[in-house]
Amino acid sequence: MRKQFIALAVLAAFAAPVFAQSSVTLYGVIDQGINYTSNVGGGREFEMASGYAEGSRWGFKGSEDLGGGTKAVFQLENGFNASNGALAEGGRLFGRQAYVGLASNTYGTVTFGRQYDSVVDYFAQTTANGNWAGYLFAHPYDNDNSDNSFRLDNAVKYASPNIGGFQFGGAYAFSNDTGFANDRAYSFGGQYTNGGLLVAAAYMQADNPGGTTGGAITTNDASFIAERMRVWGAGINYTFGPATVGFAYSNSNYKNPTANGYISTTAPLVVGSTLNTLKFQNLEVNGKYQITPAFYVGAEYVYTIENFDASTGNVKPKIQTVGLMADYNLSKRTDVYIQGVYQDVTGDKTNSVLDDGFVLGTDAPSSSSTQTVVRVAIRHQF
Repeated sequence: MRKQFIALAVLAAFAAPVFAQSSVTLYGVIDQGINYTSNVGGGREFEMASGYAEGSRWGFKGSEDLGGGTKAVFQLENGFNASNGALAEGGRLFGRQAYVGLASNTYGTVTFGRQYDSVVDYFAQTTANGNWAGYLFAHPYDNDNSDNSFRLDNAVKYASPNIGGFQFGGAYAFSNDTGFANDRAYSFGGQYTNGGLLVAAAYMQADNPGGTTGGAITTNDASFIAERMRVWGAGINYTFGPATVGFAYSNSNYKNPTANGYISTTAPLVVGSTLNTLKFQNLEVNGKYQITPAFYVGAEYVYTIENFDASTGNVKPKIQTVGLMADYNLSKRTDVYIQGVYQDVTGDKTNSVLDDGFVLGTDAPSSSSTQTVVRVAIRHQF
């Protein structure tokens, strides 16, 4: 009898690993602070604002072990405004991310749902806003989506495992329309890491972004509404000791953009003519220095060239953006930070909102060609 009992115990011990192991994690970030903005309607503005260094959010993520190095994975992530409790991302319950899929240690991960594109996954991490600074440090109007102003709905996405420091992936987002290509999007990218070196690049194209309410990039999401959007970018970061330096370049091209929050329908350059393309080139230099384990400072400089091509003329305004940040950790989960960004628009005029200093996060364009924003905030992670 005793021998039988021992045998059963041994069999049970060896059989245990075949049972599925699952986990679910609740997590979140609350980023809340006070902003000062210059040149708003000819005056100054002080406001409480949420989600700058990181978007305020909460979510669930989990996995179930299916055996053989494969597991089922999911993530549901909500964005919200901590100032008033309102839903972000157009009022969606899980507007930041909502997907389910399969992950393999050998073959990579395939997921289905509302997700980030490859520009966000790969290129953005070489920029200040996509790495350590957040919203205020994004390129003007977030023209390249490196600050994830929109996500891809109806997306199937693949991410490879790490192969000798190299990773790659891509996404295809369905239009869910009979026209097939009406408001669809696709992207791909990759990165290489080796010690302190990170090199990354990505490409994204969307056909008729913002043209539907049920496609890949819906009307409520799109930064620019156009017949076609193409974005590509590449960057490099290098970390040595407590310092990280980086360079990033991106190119955004919008074919036949229509009037929206950035392009005024009353602009003389637009009325009576056709706006053929709107292009941006962004060149960024950034750096971060970890003074102590609890305290770092960072800076960026971005030079942006706009190309506003209408049937009545072609103009090229220039935008210079300078950002500074200091962050101090009060604990492992709570930090306080201060950010300041200055933006200046020079050169040719488009006779639209694009001529004005328009630092991200402001309620309105500047009353002159310059604008400054200073933010003091606290951030808690759980």
